[in-house]
Amino acid sequence: MTVIDGGLVQPADSPKQSTWLWLHEWATTVDHKKLGLMYISSGLLFFVIAGLEASMMRIQLALPNNDFVGPETFNRLMTVHGTTMVFFVGMPVFFGFGNYLVPLMIGARDLAFPRLNAFGFWLFLFGGLLFYFSWLGGDGLYGMGTAPDVGWFAYSPLTAPAFAPGNSTDYWILGIMIAGFGSTGTALNFVATILCMRCPGMTFMKMPLFVWLMLVNGFLVLVALTPLTAAQVMLLFDRFLGSHFFDTQAGGDAVLWQHFFWVFGHPEVYILIIPAFAIASEITPVFSRKPIFGYEIMVAATVGIGFISLGVWAHHMFTVGLSSGVNTFFAASTMAIAVPTGIKIFNWLGTMWGGRIRFEMPMLWVTAFLFEFVIAGLTGVMLAVVPFDWQLSDSYFVVAHFHFVLIGGLLYNIFAGIYYWFPKATGKMLSKKWGHWHFWVFVFGFNLTFGTMHFQGLLGMPRRIYTFDPGRGWDMLNLITSIGVIFQVLGVLFFVWNVVSSLAWGEDADDDPWDGWTLEWSTTSPPPAYNFETIPTVRSRRPLWDLKHPEDPDWHHE
Repeated sequence: MTVIDGGLVQPADSPKQSTWLWLHEWATTVDHKKLGLMYISSGLLFFVIAGLEASMMRIQLALPNNDFVGPETFNRLMTVHGTTMVFFVGMPVFFGFGNYLVPLMIGARDLAFPRLNAFGFWLFLFGGLLFYFSWLGGDGLYGMGTAPDVGWFAYSPLTAPAFAPGNSTDYWILGIMIAGFGSTGTALNFVATILCMRCPGMTFMKMPLFVWLMLVNGFLVLVALTPLTAAQVMLLFDRFLGSHFFDTQAGGDAVLWQHFFWVFGHPEVYILIIPAFAIASEITPVFSRKPIFGYEIMVAATVGIGFISLGVWAHHMFTVGLSSGVNTFFAASTMAIAVPTGIKIFNWLGTMWGGRIRFEMPMLWVTAFLFEFVIAGLTGVMLAVVPFDWQLSDSYFVVAHFHFVLIGGLLYNIFAGIYYWFPKATGKMLSKKWGHWHFWVFVFGFNLTFGTMHFQGLLGMPRRIYTFDPGRGWDMLNLITSIGVIFQVLGVLFFVWNVVSSLAWGEDADDDPWDGWTLEWSTTSPPPAYNFETIPTVRSRRPLWDLKHPEDPDWHHE
């Protein structure tokens, strides 16, 4: 068979033809595994871009009165970095894990709606690219002349046409809105699949915790993205149709935007962190050689987090002039959500206690996550105290807190999940040597950067400033913070090299290299397109373990 290409006859199996066939296969796929890998790869690419943006900001803040970038460029870097990390890194990476693993863990062939799944991915990717198209045509430094500069939170009245002329803010609105439509479709797919497509014998209380947490997360996405989309439509009306929802001079309310945004924004924190909890809940028992401690309590705690997270949003708004009664309610709800989160911490520790722990790379990352997330939780409870929050609101203490949540909690577990399931997805093992370099260098750099930010905040350094005068007690701390970024960049480079070199020359992986017990480890590495030759039947929470170890009584038969 031949094809005509530019007047030349080439064999159909030529390298060029094979490349096009390969690209066509991935571009048109509805296979949940391929879409999961595409979600994760795209999210990690955006992560690298966001890391470069953060590095430029830290170069600017390394020294007092630095002029590496100007204030306009700094604002754009901050906006694009924050938006990318929340909407185009955290959510798609965890959607990727869910795409790949949920059908395998529940013994299904695919997600309930494969075409909707593919449509959701391409909407996310198009939304991210549309957001980054704002760079094009810019006349500012580094081509950032037209990138949005209103912060990832886009507070009104900064987004009014008078203060945000041009189309940069419109790129922010439309990019996130389109990606949000894709996220909604994917969340609906997860909920339908988990409720309707579990294999025989898999009752709700026999599902892996990963599946349980992704179910709760799917409901949260469906609830939380709606108010954000509504607020963005209202903002578009203000900008283009002459309405005044957020225009205080015409009778609107600027604080209304904050309510709409944070009604989404705080559940969004848990939309990001619950899948991270899901990864930790799968890795901890496998490498502790014990079933998860308190399975039922872990499920209840997750559902509790989902409900309470919908009622804590105004702790972001303690300084806007809400009544003391409202502040008291949201302070109490913020402290209350620490209870189910603390239960999870104790359950993971209870699983590790007395276990035969193997500190392979996935378990190293989960252990580090436990340390970092406890710090994040403690500083979060501190900020729930209204007088304390009044003093430190919009300071670098808050920046340190949410980076301990989103990097120490979210990113650490992303790395843990990649090290854990990489052999299943690729058939290759990641290098332990390069994994240790990645782990120790990155963790050291993270704590050097964000640990010192707590002290900068206590010393009064406000967030979102692009420079500072010398002699205010921040000079050395800012330099240390920026030096820490160098180590984080090195750690990410070690990780990238580990992935690339392992794919090219890595050790072949067994079907079940970690001696796990959930269903995904019963298939080949990588799994076939149809996942399972026959749909499995389960009788306990750890079906593969029971099959491999009949001498070990199952603690969880029901």
